[in-house]
Amino acid sequence: MTLHWKLVADAADPHAQADFWAATLGYLVEDNSALIEGLLALGHASEADVVTAHGRRAWRDLIAVRHPDDAYDERTGTGLGRRILFQRVPEPKTGKNRLHLDVHAAPGERDAEAERLTGLGATVLRRVREPGGEWIIMADPEGAEFCVH
Repeated sequence: MTLHWKLVADAADPHAQADFWAATLGYLVEDNSALIEGLLALGHASEADVVTAHGRRAWRDLIAVRHPDDAYDERTGTGLGRRILFQRVPEPKTGKNRLHLDVHAAPGERDAEAERLTGLGATVLRRVREPGGEWIIMADPEGAEFCVH
């Protein structure tokens, strides 16, 4: 049996992180507004639980991005395939990631991709050249490391 999974990332500003990673990966920011509106109407959620993002209701402390080609639940807007969930946490990032994403640019486009990501708010930390390959280590807007190959 295979398991359904998602990658969960802690964030100070989940919506900003979701926007960055959606733009980085070509993913879509999930639209959970129908679910939220229903829960608000039933009194199971409050206005304090939500914000307006992208012109629609969204959870204040949780937002996910999903691959545009993967299935999703139309009732909730929740992706059923490749997805990253960003959750608000009060504490700042304090050390090196134990898990990170590798972004693979088209052949010969690594530097151009790193430049595009810098324009989105990423930072180049260092360039690596080893017998096994070359890549660029970057940090997203909140300092989480990732690599561009």
